[in-house]
This record gives sequence, C-alpha cells and structure tokens, in this order.
Amino acid sequence: MKNGKEKQDFLVSLEHGLSREQVKLRYEQGEYNKLPEPSTKSKKDILKDNICTRFNLYNLLIALALAFVGAWSNMAFFLIIALNAFIGIMQELRAKKLIEELSILSAPQVKVIRDGQLQEIETGGLVLDDIMVLESGMQICADAMVKKGRIEVNEALLTGESDPILKETGDILLSGSSVVSGQCLAGVIHVGDANYVAGITKEAGKFKKIHSELLDSMRRVTRFTGYLIPPLGVILFIQAFFMRESGAALSVTTTAAALLGMLPKGLVLLISVSLAAGAAALSKKKVLVQELFALETLAHVDILCLDKTGTITQGKMQVMYIKELEKAEQPLMDLLGAFVAASDDNNATFQSLKEYVPPCHLESVIEKIPFSSERKWSAVTFETLGTLVVGAPERMTKEVSGEVKSEMEHGNRVLLVGITGETVGIKAPLPRLKIIGMICVTDPIRENAVETLDYFKKEGIKIKVISGDNPVTVAAVAEKAGILETGAYIDMSELSGEEEIAAAAGTYSIFGRVSPIQKKQLVQALKKQGHTVAMTGDGVNDLMALKESDLSIAIGDGSDAARQVSRLVLMNSDFGVLPDVMKEGRRVVNNVTRTAGIFFVKTIYSILLSIVCVLGNLAFPFVPIQITLIDLAIEGYPSFIMSFQPDNKKAPKHFLKEVLSRALPNALAIVMCFLIIRLSAPVFGMTDGQEAVLQYLTVGTVGIAAVFKACLPFDMVRTFVFGTMTVGYYGAVLIFHKILKAELPELKTWALWLLMAVISVFLERIFALLIAKRNGTIRQPER
Repeated sequence: MKNGKEKQDFLVSLEHGLSREQVKLRYEQGEYNKLPEPSTKSKKDILKDNICTRFNLYNLLIALALAFVGAWSNMAFFLIIALNAFIGIMQELRAKKLIEELSILSAPQVKVIRDGQLQEIETGGLVLDDIMVLESGMQICADAMVKKGRIEVNEALLTGESDPILKETGDILLSGSSVVSGQCLAGVIHVGDANYVAGITKEAGKFKKIHSELLDSMRRVTRFTGYLIPPLGVILFIQAFFMRESGAALSVTTTAAALLGMLPKGLVLLISVSLAAGAAALSKKKVLVQELFALETLAHVDILCLDKTGTITQGKMQVMYIKELEKAEQPLMDLLGAFVAASDDNNATFQSLKEYVPPCHLESVIEKIPFSSERKWSAVTFETLGTLVVGAPERMTKEVSGEVKSEMEHGNRVLLVGITGETVGIKAPLPRLKIIGMICVTDPIRENAVETLDYFKKEGIKIKVISGDNPVTVAAVAEKAGILETGAYIDMSELSGEEEIAAAAGTYSIFGRVSPIQKKQLVQALKKQGHTVAMTGDGVNDLMALKESDLSIAIGDGSDAARQVSRLVLMNSDFGVLPDVMKEGRRVVNNVTRTAGIFFVKTIYSILLSIVCVLGNLAFPFVPIQITLIDLAIEGYPSFIMSFQPDNKKAPKHFLKEVLSRALPNALAIVMCFLIIRLSAPVFGMTDGQEAVLQYLTVGTVGIAAVFKACLPFDMVRTFVFGTMTVGYYGAVLIFHKILKAELPELKTWALWLLMAVISVFLERIFALLIAKRNGTIRQPER
C-alpha cells in the first residue's frame, strides 16, 4: 500500500456506492485506476526517434572526423541534419497535440454510483470498491465482481474464445472484456497494474510490432548501408592516406563525402513528416488516428467490409408501425409497454421501441433475458402472463409470412412478438411461441451513402456488407445504396465450416445473419485470398473482426470496446468522410514513393562509385559540401514541397521495389558517366579541376532528371518547384563555386557538360527499359 497507510475496509452499499470521503481515501492510498495509455508517442519517444537514429550516429561520427582535420566548411551538412530533426520533432508534436485533443472526446467513460447518485467518470478516476453500472456495449475497465444483475461478456480479446460467457452474482469480471448483453452492478476488486488486462498488455507490449512496409523498407536500407559504411569507409581512407598519400585532410573529406552520399538522410524525415501531417489533416475532419502507420495501410485497402446499421444507414431506428397478428390475454401495446419497462436492452432497435411504446406495469417480472447478437431475441417472464419474446422472425417461427418478407424486401427490419407459457432459457432453444404481433422498424439510408459507395466502386475497392440482420433486408438496403452485385447475398446462419465461409467470402457481396465469429472468419478468408481488408464496426460483436482486419475503423457513436481496439475512429460517426480518409492515405504513400526514388539515386550511385574507387584506387570525386548542396537543392527542397500535394491514384504495392526501380536507371547512368569522363579527360585535355566540376555538373543534371520524372505530370506547383530547383542548383555552382571547392566552369566544360547530359539521358532510358523488362513491366511516364 502506498504511503505506508493501511487499507481501511468497509461495507459498500449498492444503492449508495462510495461516499466522497471514501473515494478520497482510496486516492490517498493509491487505489485508483490508471488512464489508458495515449495512442500517440510520448514527447520523450518523439525526441528519441528523431535524434537517436543510426543515420544520425553516422553523421555525427563523420562530422567529428571532419572537425578533427579542420574541414569546417564541409560540416555544413550537419546543420541540415539538425534542421531535419527539428522539423520532424515539431511536426510530430503538432500532430500529437491535435490527436490528443480529439482523443479526449473518444476516451472511455464508466458509470458509477457515488453518494447515491449515478455518475459518469473517466476510467482513470475509478477507485477500489467503486460500484460500476455495466450494460451492453461497454468495455470493462477494471477487474470486478458482479454484485447484482446478470450480464453476458465477451472475453475474445483476452482468451480468444468467441462464445459469450454468462456472469451472475458473485462471478468475476475481467478487465478488457466487453458486455454483450444485460445489465449489472459490479464492485471493483482490482485497479491499475493489478488488473488482469494490465499484465497481458505489459507482456504483449514487449513483442508488439508495427507492420509497415515503409518502416520495414527503411530498416532494410539502414541495415544494408550500415553493413557497407564501416568497411568502405576504412578502405577508402587507407587507400587515400597510405596508398595515394593524399594527406589527412583530403583523405577524410573525400571518404566523408562517399559515406554521406550513402545515407538517404532526408527520407526518414519525409516519411515521418508525411504521416504526421496526414494524421493532423484527418484530425481536423474529426477522424482520430490511433496508429500513425494506419495511414499507410489505408492506401493499400482493396476490400472494405461494412456493417449496415450506422454505416450505410443513419443508425437512427424508428418504429414505423406495430401490428397485432393474434389476440392475447392483454392488448399487444400493454404487453409491449410492460416489456420495455422491464427490459435492460439498450441497443438502437429497443431504444426506438421504448420511444414508440409507453411503458406500463402489468405484474411482477420473474426473469429477464437480454438481447444478444448470437440469440437475436430478448425475453421477459411475467408472474402469470408467461414469457414475452421479441426477436428476429427466423428465430421466432419456422414459417415467415408474406407480409414480413415484403417489409424485409423493402429494407425494413421486422421483429416478431411471441408469447409462451413454457420455460425460456438463456442457453436453450426457444420453445414453440404464439406469434401475436409484428414490429416494423426503419433505418433511413445516409444522405451521402450512395455518393460515398460510388467513390469506392470507381476506385476499384470492393464493398462487402456484413450484418447480423436478415440477408433479404441487408440486400434491399444495399440495393438502395447502389452497391454492385446486390443480388449475390447469403444467409450465414446456414453455413458452419470454415471452408464454406472462405468460399462464400470470395463469391458474395452481401452477408446476412452473420455471427461475431463468422465476421472474423470472413475477414481471415479475404486476407488469405491476398486482399488488404478494412473493417468498420461499432459494437462488441465486431471486436474480433476489427482486430483481425488490416485496418480497423470504429464508428464514434459505437461501443467503448470498438473504439479502443480500432486504429481509426470516425468521431462524428460520419461514413461520408471515408473517401477523404482514403485519399489522405494514398497521398502519403504515393508522395513518399514518388520522391523516395530521388533520395535513393544518391544512395545507389555513392555505393557504386565507392566500390569503383576502391577497385581502381581512385579518389571519390566529390567533397561533403558538394553532397550537401545536392541534399538540399535536388533532394530535400522538391521532395518536401511535393509531399503535401494531393495524389489519389492507387498506391504501388511494393514500396522498396518501386523506388529502387525508379532510382536505379539514374544511378547507373551516373556511374557510367563518371567512367566516361574519367577515361576521356586526357583526350580532351582537361585538368583535374575541370574534370571534377564536369563530374559534379553531370551528377547534378542526372539528379535533376530524376526530379523531372517525379514531377510528372506537371502542374503549377511542380513546375515552380522544378524551375526554382534547377536555377538554384546551377546558380549555386556558378556563384558559390569557391565554397563548393569547385573551379568555375569554362566554355569547354559547359560544352562537354551538354554532351554528357545527352549521353546520361540516353543511358538512363536504356537502363530503365532493361529494368522494366526484367521486372516484366514497361514503365510509362505519368501524364
């Protein structure tokens, strides 16, 4: 116990709950719950991730080596490294602030009884012995014991078991599980790290890995260059200092230039800034990004699984009419009034029924069975009247009337009302019922549903509607919303084996009467078929499917549990914002892919030139200050500006393969041009200084050609960026040639540069065609 204070036990009244003094005492004793971990990185992690990187370590070591030999002007690159880190930190902090402001609105709340009053508090304010009021849809945020009432819970996220578990008075409720049905009062028995879920989370955190192709690709590049830099650096220095006797200063500067060129320094910044900017942009549209790399997954989604209620429809159930089908001992409306007065159900359908039917009291209630997605019915047993059951027609009777079918075909939800004198059990099949009435409920289609779904169809993204409703009703709603292949629907209650479910996943678009475990199995089947699957959900019955999907999207008005497990949360519950979410994901990945090739050009040619120099005992042709100008003018400036441009085309599937295919032709052209210049320099009577500046102009020209490809198709922004970059680079070479350690180009040098420019374009095209042929694709310029 904290502060050395002894725990004071006391009896807690269910009706009164804890008093203010008792809550204060629990806080003083440290017996309070902890707020959920924020979905954003901590400030410490942001600083660490932007500063303590392997690239920065290499850059620091290179800077120290240059400082040791007094090559101060060649250390300008370190200012750019510092600027990169600063921009990355500021952008991530800005995104963190916006996301956390939105997270407050999504933070889970818990209902407790204190001082005899029902209060709603943050889960972090929960203390030991608090009396929680738990009902359907809530996530259990602390270990507790049922004190009164009965609920069914889903422990799938803890144990993997999908079946609902009945919890009655005296049973233990585990934190991290979710209430499927019913209502109860539960006393908190563990808080903070003592909770069951805390131990699992702590253990899982040790092995949690973010799946991101962008991140994995950069790790591979870092690992590869990390293996090359030490041995190449040592060999280049030894050759320069001992074999060519170039002196310490020149040996260090040329070696440093080779190593600096191998590091795609700005690319890491570009990826982090692009993702953070995307998350910040979506937060302004009231979309909470709980995992930054979810934006990357967005760009690759090709199947979107939707629930009908609250996604395609407004989720605002309205009872159209109630019709009496057969006489009972009491009028139908009176029986339903007693039913809604006694029922603990809180889903949208029963809320609409409570609004339509005035509650009344007929006689004492003996038993209540709440609605669940598995049962599809709810029941209340009265003292002498028997048991009244309200539920889905196919669960209530073997023969569904034409009138019921007609309403379903119009997209309306139909509930039947039955009564029986026999015992109705929570786990047992329903006995034979006397059907005395029908309830017709409508849920209007969202105004923007047709437009939204049409966007996804045009983009080639398949829509799968997965619902617990009757498949006829689901298909009718889908048809109104304009979803293709609406005739292809299936009743999932008729399927059992995983093979049947997998076959149905690839064949049908509309799935009705889907159980929670079947939702998960459908997502699994689609992923096994090679699809990237996004899943939207709002209820506890969606949890397993949300966790299984590549991208989980929760509806803001949905359950606490659904919001907590999802990577994206639509805070305004607006399905119409999904196209904007998709566009933002594509923008991030397409722009990073587009500009990453520019960075990799320098990385590849620096590695290849270093190998050529080692084999030929040649000096690396550039110095660090020259590499810094290329970093700044040709790589950093255009990439940073273009990363914010909209780009809604389909994202490439293989990031690293794509960018290497873009970069390799230019890099190989540079290496060939280097050899041509090196071999032809004596023929043209060039001095070492003239050869060096020609090499530098040629490298810059081929780099600019790579930017030209990245700018296709040109628009006003890209035209401006390309023009200012080109003028800036050549202008810097002319004006600051002394700072750049280069001679002022002579007329002969410019003439040879034009010749090398033509040769480099020719070589780049040849290499591009060869690589495209090897990859089985002929790349065409974007228009």
